[in-house]
Amino acid sequence: MLRRRHLSAREVMTEHLGHIHRHNPSLNAIVGMLDDNKCLALADEADKKIARGEDVGPLHGLPWAFKDLEDAAGLPWTAGSPIFKDRIATTDSPLVARLRAAGVIPIGKTNVPEFGMGSHTYNSVYGITRNPRDTTKSAGGSSGGAGAALASGMLTLADGSDYGGSLRNPANFNGIVALRPTGGGGTEREGFSRASLVEEEWLGLNVKGPMGRTAEDVAFLFAVLLGQKEPWPLDREMKGLRVAWSPDLGGLPLDRRVRTVLDSRRRLFEDLGCVVENVALDLTDADDIFLTTRRRRSFMKLGAELKAHHAEMKPEAIDEIERGSKVTDAQLADAVARHGKLLRRVDAFFEQHDFLVCAVNQVPPFDAEIDWPKEIDGVKMDHYCAWMKSAYWISTTRCHAASVPAETTADGLPVGMQIVGGRGNDRGVLELAYAVEQWRA
Repeated sequence: MLRRRHLSAREVMTEHLGHIHRHNPSLNAIVGMLDDNKCLALADEADKKIARGEDVGPLHGLPWAFKDLEDAAGLPWTAGSPIFKDRIATTDSPLVARLRAAGVIPIGKTNVPEFGMGSHTYNSVYGITRNPRDTTKSAGGSSGGAGAALASGMLTLADGSDYGGSLRNPANFNGIVALRPTGGGGTEREGFSRASLVEEEWLGLNVKGPMGRTAEDVAFLFAVLLGQKEPWPLDREMKGLRVAWSPDLGGLPLDRRVRTVLDSRRRLFEDLGCVVENVALDLTDADDIFLTTRRRRSFMKLGAELKAHHAEMKPEAIDEIERGSKVTDAQLADAVARHGKLLRRVDAFFEQHDFLVCAVNQVPPFDAEIDWPKEIDGVKMDHYCAWMKSAYWISTTRCHAASVPAETTADGLPVGMQIVGGRGNDRGVLELAYAVEQWRA
């Protein structure tokens, strides 16, 4: 509509600003924001480009807030840490550069946990991001600001990143859709630089990806990130697809409310014509592989900051970095070797099954005032991300995984389901997510 001049960028910006003024004071999702006059002036510039007949990108004129873990020139880049509370980025990350080239209008950043650690968005720079469905609850993280902004209409699309669940968990908590792209090898076929979406070091577990309110929106943004001219059509026959059903991934503790919602959704896949089988993927060693590599990565990236700014870091960050300092080269090499074996088991599993469906989060949105859930269904959690194994175990598979809304709990809190496809089956994951949406509708 913008490109055809059925709408002006100023009108679109004005509409978004209205939602932001209405919802952001209570949700605290968008931070480091430009003032309204600057936003409108940027929108006017976007309109002038169209009026001059310039060639514009697929996101031209769309207001955008980048995740605050991304450097975006001219905008704050705090990473949720008081250490960087006054830092202004002077360069663009590859992801930000791609979005700017697509025509977005940067208006600010989306809030994150400190250094992106944990799946509950709070920090001492900007405060807590709250859930639009219930502002006493968490919006998840680390892309929690993005998730809450999308769910409340403050943004139309959003970028996020995912190491242990940072795209999927906030999508789940906010009742929206997100896609974790394949990590590691095999991305050259998409025609984009690996540096844009995948951090190849550390087993390729840290990836960038799209968030939206629908599977079609996510597919559209993913196409932009991949440099495709058109998004994939998602309408597809599901009859005969082999679905492995494993809500708890073979024995993880699930909050009873989550289990109840997921149990009620199994029939949906059968109604779509899928062949559903109760079977779990063998994720032996996934926990230790993830924790060993993540802790070592945290120490390598933030060890110097801990030494200089110990008193300014949250306890979970300190613990993570200190544990990482104790990971030896031999332990890291062993984790890499075991990861190779895990990936071979994953590949064999997806030769027999088209998709795996499981929980995204093991709990529904929790109290925003706590740091993290300490117990699930009577089982104590022994570290700050132990409650999100259903997400980070899947990260170790380097598979495509989408979070798509399933239903709400009896008290109205969103619960999503995680659709996992073999490496390279990105389109299939989005197609099944779309089919689930259409069937629910």
